Amino acid sequence: MYHPRDRHDTSPFLDNPPPSPWRARAKELSRRPLFTRQVAFVALFLVVAAPLWLLTHHGQDAIRASAAPEDLINFATSTERQIAPVEHVATSATPTISIPPSFNARPHGDVKAPHRQFFPPHMVDTPLEDQVTVVDADPVTFSFIMFSADSASEGAVLMKAFLEKRLALVKRPKHNVLVRFYKLTRADMTGRIEREGAIFTDHSAGVPGLMKLFIHEILPETVKKSIFIDTDAFFISDPLLLWQQFDKLGPNTAISMPTHPEQEAPHWHHANKICSCIMLLDLEKLRKLRLMDSSAYRNVDDGISPLSPAAFRAMFGPPGAEGHYEDVKLGDQGYWWAIVSHRPDVFEHLSFDWEVSSCLLDMYFTGLGHDDATEEEELAAQLHTWATPHQGQVILPKMLHLYFEWEGWSEPDNSLEKRWGAAMRYHVGLKWLWLNQANTNDTKITVETVGNVKFADELVASRIL
Repeated sequence: MYHPRDRHDTSPFLDNPPPSPWRARAKELSRRPLFTRQVAFVALFLVVAAPLWLLTHHGQDAIRASAAPEDLINFATSTERQIAPVEHVATSATPTISIPPSFNARPHGDVKAPHRQFFPPHMVDTPLEDQVTVVDADPVTFSFIMFSADSASEGAVLMKAFLEKRLALVKRPKHNVLVRFYKLTRADMTGRIEREGAIFTDHSAGVPGLMKLFIHEILPETVKKSIFIDTDAFFISDPLLLWQQFDKLGPNTAISMPTHPEQEAPHWHHANKICSCIMLLDLEKLRKLRLMDSSAYRNVDDGISPLSPAAFRAMFGPPGAEGHYEDVKLGDQGYWWAIVSHRPDVFEHLSFDWEVSSCLLDMYFTGLGHDDATEEEELAAQLHTWATPHQGQVILPKMLHLYFEWEGWSEPDNSLEKRWGAAMRYHVGLKWLWLNQANTNDTKITVETVGNVKFADELVASRIL
């Protein structure tokens, strides 16, 4: 929604910050006569001390009446295990107590409790035979394409060395982490493009950028799903929240990314209506759909027609005189747009919360500052949400996509620097050593390198031979 900037200034830098209300009240009290201050002090002491005394004695009586040492069970959280939901716990000595399927440590969200309100701990007698069970948790998988402008293979090696040095600093990560490098040479990548037969790019990302179309072929079949994220993005929320978006997708959805139906760019075939900087990819479904074509597939009579050729021809027409589709812009995003336009049944929108990008729509004018802002105030300040899936909805940033080398970060009066510069500097300056967040040595980071990577079409061809 569009509103005058002077009415809804979201800059985090205030020339005259508001005075503290507590300090103002203290000054007012100090000006009153001595008798008034004494009465106020005694009243305050009684208001605070009396409830605490009652609660302490009541809590001790309750514990003595209902709790035995063997009833107190400690639950340790594991980085690889998750506690199954508890539907209810009952004993013969206590009434049946229903427990919600999922436990929320902040049941009231960000609602502030009134002053002096006390929430006693929730204690339930649990017999040993009713202990909760644990089930294996699925891994959360992220995929990245790492390359340099000059040489994709050399860039990947350089990035690997860069990461290994820093990953070695992390001995006790919060969760177990597996970092696996799939080492592709430029010849590997260009070979897969040639086997497809008709795709081409003049985008600065070059051939490595097109590998985003083949993630389902590069990763092994044991990896069922993956989140793709551009490497210049970072989370400002729990990444598990993004992984859980998979559970909300329809049964036929294989691709999810942010959409912008309000955007128009005929010279790009309107490819700016989506953003492939972040994608949820159901790799298992993409494999079954046979997303991309190959000469190896064309030599197999298995009745499966690749999805993309019909989509590309519908948007770009047949390949031109040079044998490839012409006027495809924005690199891989142009091809993704053709795919999801042709097959909307396998596609769903992903919330703008995960696509707050410095190169897109002024980041919807979100930013740090005004930490007590309400949803109504945030919504009034936002820009560029009209005629989008989020019209009338507040955007709550959960991941930022920033170009770290941008010169504007050194300009104190720049609007983007004012709103997000502090977050960028925190992310860049965060020490890898600080990621040692586990209290024990039960977690670790494992780094592996996979060489001689075979695309899925190569594996099909080898099985035929």
